[in-house]
Amino acid sequence: MSSTPIEPFPLIELAGTPESRGRAYGRMAKARVHKSLAHYGVQLAGQGRDAGAVRAMARAFVPRIEAFEPDFVAEMRGIAEGADVAFEDIVLVNCRTEVLQLAKRAEALEAERRDPDGCTGAIILPEASADGTLIHGQNWDWKSECAETGVVLRIRRDDGPDVLTFVEAGGLARCGMNAAGIAITANYLESDRDYTQEGVPLSLLRRKALEQEQVALAFRILYGTPKSGSNNLMLSHASGFGIDIECAPDESFLVQPEGGVIVHANHWQSPVALSKLKDTGLLSTPDSVYRDRRVRAALAAKQGGLTMDDLRDAFFDDWQTPWSVCRPPRMNLGGNLSATVAMILMRPGEGVMEIAPLPALNPSFTRYTLAPQAAREAAE
Repeated sequence: MSSTPIEPFPLIELAGTPESRGRAYGRMAKARVHKSLAHYGVQLAGQGRDAGAVRAMARAFVPRIEAFEPDFVAEMRGIAEGADVAFEDIVLVNCRTEVLQLAKRAEALEAERRDPDGCTGAIILPEASADGTLIHGQNWDWKSECAETGVVLRIRRDDGPDVLTFVEAGGLARCGMNAAGIAITANYLESDRDYTQEGVPLSLLRRKALEQEQVALAFRILYGTPKSGSNNLMLSHASGFGIDIECAPDESFLVQPEGGVIVHANHWQSPVALSKLKDTGLLSTPDSVYRDRRVRAALAAKQGGLTMDDLRDAFFDDWQTPWSVCRPPRMNLGGNLSATVAMILMRPGEGVMEIAPLPALNPSFTRYTLAPQAAREAAE
């Protein structure tokens, strides 16, 4: 493994009203927002879509977002103003999969199959850890260029728990945790039910769930909100709760912990789900069939004594590289450069997140913190 210097993801601190924190976000992340938009602009142009057509699709999507959470629209308008870009461009960053769906359905599905948003995620419950602490993390596999567009947001809120989230610049959330001890990661899934209905953008579901004080309300949002495409969502709480939610657009299925551990890659696991729908994603993510097994086996070998370093080591697994758990930049089946863009490790009970950009090339982690709510209240 080489040690090529790679810039850590910048931390952006936000507070205030949705629009004001959006403006601050846009100003502080302006260069990365422009890089992100340029990258997706090239991709869309390659599919024969000009900027005007894409912005029209984004505008059509706004009423759905506003019905789900008006503050998210205000925040995105603020980001656009701060970064000096069109509002519709920020909608695209937050809803890239769903906005593409507004084009012909077959084209949207084919775009997803060429560029599957991978990931291997895991939750270690307290009974399986060395010190009784819950640990939650993932490898995010996507376009390698996104190592230059990621940011970490620390959002200080007056109307709920503070949030710490890793996301592409201009986005509202991807994975992360909040000061109430809730943590969320997500994995790409695909089924034969995808893009047959309109739903709420997946990234906004995660942000909304991370704004909740109670696990039940976060779970309700992830489990029950209609979606356009399939997705796997991993939800945990620092006190010792963990669940995996495999989501089709119109129905969700649960995967329970085994031996105090949950591991998920990019194929459906629930027997109930597999009896009711067709997994159409394995052709584009064939390595998924062993990635979750590799991580699960590594964790099982140390069950009861697991640490964050053990999860880190499991996520660094390079068996069958470059088709491995930790993916170096390589061409995917659609001819695009793909990689494990980030390895994210969280201890939500301590408000600690560690992230390494392009870990297969540079296993250097940056530590980000979010004081748990109880600790903040005790200090006040």
